[in-house]
Amino acid sequence: MTTATLEYETPHFLQSLFAGDLALLKALEQQAGIRITTREGWIKFQGDENGVATGRRVFDQLEKARRRGTDINEHFFRYAMDNSGPVNAPAAVPTAADPALEVLTNFKITGSPRKPPVVPRTKGQLAYLNAIRNHDVTFGTGPAGTGKTFLAVASAVAAFKAGDVTRIVLSRPAVEAGEALGFLPGDLQEKVLPYLRPLYDALYDMLEPTEIEKMIDQGQIEIAPLAYMRGRTLARSFIILDEAQNTTQSQMLMLLTRIGEKSKCVVTGDPSQIDLKDRRTSGLAEALRILPGTDGIAFCQFEGADVVRHRVVQRIIAAYDKARE
Repeated sequence: MTTATLEYETPHFLQSLFAGDLALLKALEQQAGIRITTREGWIKFQGDENGVATGRRVFDQLEKARRRGTDINEHFFRYAMDNSGPVNAPAAVPTAADPALEVLTNFKITGSPRKPPVVPRTKGQLAYLNAIRNHDVTFGTGPAGTGKTFLAVASAVAAFKAGDVTRIVLSRPAVEAGEALGFLPGDLQEKVLPYLRPLYDALYDMLEPTEIEKMIDQGQIEIAPLAYMRGRTLARSFIILDEAQNTTQSQMLMLLTRIGEKSKCVVTGDPSQIDLKDRRTSGLAEALRILPGTDGIAFCQFEGADVVRHRVVQRIIAAYDKARE
């Protein structure tokens, strides 16, 4: 039997390491096979040597991240658990492919000073953000709930705030490939709003409503349906094409050839959710087949482990993947 006690300056700081949720400590007990006791500003681990070492590694990661300003929530706690190595390992040395919680949360994107910064929650999200930062075109594909769209918008806002681009261009295909928007009521912006709602939601999580309205009025945020982009060259722009699995092959090629000088483009989609009548005509599927290996283009494939919604969503995706295989 091994015992280790960690002491902190205040009970409040200790509770912030597990979000004040005793259920998370119970989950750590079960995973590491140890007993955890906590009172006031200390926490005690009791069990075999490897289990106690695992508990200490988890709290070491949590403490480093918390002292750098990260608010620990259930997701970050479980990430630290999953990233602390197997119980029978004498040590855990995180690598670039499997970063410690501190490394993960050091990547912060700030939009508005009154909004919390955006922080990647999985190693897949961290790789995606680094790919966007270091490449001209990035394809982010995978299941719903992995943050593909949200992180693309956050990167666009950061690039605009840094002066790297002068406008953000948002595009998303209508459910029907021909984008027959003329039958919808209102002006162009009102016609495409239902299709672009996820992009707008991400913007409102990053910026104040008044700032968004001002940027739209000044053309710094542009709503650009695919049907209206032919013949244009988008220079110094951050272009986001969302739900790209529903573009046709000609639409995808047309979008990718709109990219001008000092621009970036992020294409997001889920190849398993193609709504086109003929799935073989998907522009995303063709691009994923043709473009790998092209200089300046990165591909990030999200997995079920990257889902940051309710944990049951990961299990739902895994069950469907297994059934479809």
